[in-house]
Amino acid sequence: MPQEDPWEPDASREIARSGPGRPPAGFYGAVPDAEPPAGAEPDAEDEEEFEEIQVVPVRRQLSLAIAGFAALLGLGLALGAQTSAPDYRWPYAIVLFGVQLLYLLAWIMALHPPSVWATAGVCVAVAVVADYFAVSTTPAGLFPLVLITLGGFVAAVVGQLFRAVDRKRVTDSWRTTLVIVAGVVAYAIPVLLTRQTVGTQTIVVCAAGAGVALLVARATDAIFPKPRIAPQVPRGATGVVLGAMLGTLASAALGSVLVLPFTPAKGAVIGLIAAVIANLVDLAVNFGEAGRRLAGDAPTLWLARHMQGPLGAFALTAPAAYALTHWYLQ
Repeated sequence: MPQEDPWEPDASREIARSGPGRPPAGFYGAVPDAEPPAGAEPDAEDEEEFEEIQVVPVRRQLSLAIAGFAALLGLGLALGAQTSAPDYRWPYAIVLFGVQLLYLLAWIMALHPPSVWATAGVCVAVAVVADYFAVSTTPAGLFPLVLITLGGFVAAVVGQLFRAVDRKRVTDSWRTTLVIVAGVVAYAIPVLLTRQTVGTQTIVVCAAGAGVALLVARATDAIFPKPRIAPQVPRGATGVVLGAMLGTLASAALGSVLVLPFTPAKGAVIGLIAAVIANLVDLAVNFGEAGRRLAGDAPTLWLARHMQGPLGAFALTAPAAYALTHWYLQ
């Protein structure tokens, strides 16, 4: 009987594949067979963990505290402007000087400009000079404050050039320095407006619109922070929209009781602009803080971090009030 050949071609190929020390199939064995072992799967879990976005929780007590701070700041600006008299503006300037120091502390701690102490010293001097010119210059105009801003910016940049470590960062951080100096000078504008026609009423209407907008937005975040604007930012769109609406309504109500040229419609327009500016600046601060956190930068001092939004919002509202006074109401 013929005997079957155990070394048939299929068996030879199987032995060649499994034999140790043999190079894998390929061009002269130079290209290894990179097939994964049986049962292996791609690291799908690792990819999911890498792509997972952390949702930052909303702290209710903190949101309420920021809302209260914004309301007090807006109330202080409005009452200070309303109680200023022709020969009694220095108390208002002193109050605003304290707000300038708070702004300086919050924004320097957040933005970390080069040569922090030199920049802070220049900004304090700029605040004093800006308040003095806002109270005493005749006629009361914005041009001296613009010159003070430019001079303070140049002095701060020069102060950052002395150390080699700070000198390397000046090119990238000049915008940061300009924002800090301009914000400090901006808080002298309310004193300037109290010396101009309908300027006091404009400050009151703008402070009311911005203050109510921030108060309502932050308080709503403590109750209903939805829909989330971004997972990394603890803010809700409902509060932002509702704050803008109620801020506009509050300014319209003030416009109905103030003297001409104010009307409910003009009050609503001014309040809407102030509320939108305040909410946008506050949101920009939140996004900036989230960006620094994602980049792994050192977190800002907690007190400065939570005051930064309202302080920046009212700083930008002041020049907007000046522009509205001269280009919309007159």
